[in-house]
Amino acid sequence: MRRRLPYILQRLEQGGIETSCHATEAKGDAISAASEAVERGYDLIIAAGGDGTLNEVVNGMSGHAIRPALGVLPMGTSNDFARALGIPKRWQSAVDLIVKRHSRPVDIGIADDSYFINIAGGGFLTDLSYEVPSRLKTMIGQLAYYVKGFEKITHFRPTNLRISAEGHEDIEGEFMLFLIANSPSIAGFEKLAPQAMPDDGLFDVLAMKKCNLAEMIRIASMAVRGEHLNDPHMIHFQTSRIVVETDDRVQLNLDGEYGGTLPRTFSVLPAHLRVMVDEDGNSSYHR
Repeated sequence: MRRRLPYILQRLEQGGIETSCHATEAKGDAISAASEAVERGYDLIIAAGGDGTLNEVVNGMSGHAIRPALGVLPMGTSNDFARALGIPKRWQSAVDLIVKRHSRPVDIGIADDSYFINIAGGGFLTDLSYEVPSRLKTMIGQLAYYVKGFEKITHFRPTNLRISAEGHEDIEGEFMLFLIANSPSIAGFEKLAPQAMPDDGLFDVLAMKKCNLAEMIRIASMAVRGEHLNDPHMIHFQTSRIVVETDDRVQLNLDGEYGGTLPRTFSVLPAHLRVMVDEDGNSSYHR
């Protein structure tokens, strides 16, 4: 980002956007910087980084009554939310998209007092995102998650969860993981929640029942194609509010970052933020 910054700023200025910059230095820094930008009356906030940076910016913006538009320069490892919205990974194309200044409303999730824009989850596999060292992610990108996954998979164990969701019967049992999705793209799997939409006012909830290693690998291979929802080990439904409880210590993952532990109540904030996207829907993350 530092190498590209002069060119990005020049491209934004040529597009009529006057900018000021803030380089994050520590965890939580982007939260306070985004909140200050809102208070100072900025028209647009651009998050340049990965899902963790985006999560902090969203947390800095979402608590305010009046919120500017949000632009995204996807420069992280997975960039799940940018991938779901078709925001180009190529920085030149992403900047050009922001310059056009077309936005669409998207939902935001809230877990008690913490916001998330793409995913909340718990279980042994959801710990991967914040356990993978930043240096390893920088060196080998998405492969870093698979390396860590193979390291953890031999120690997997189910967790007893109690799930209460609006419009659905209560569920209790042993689960390998649960995911509360606001978009289809999670951890680089573009069809992990294939029916999820970031602007429908609903979460897509997925929970994997207790299973053995062979069954888990089979489900993972189906998930690459988006064919896993009908597997008997999977529970899937949509809701706008859900409570997840447990007697065990289960860490919570919010947009790939550590988000505390269960129990938590998750709710949808419909159309809470406006995000810069391509007006014609032609932009592609893979371009």
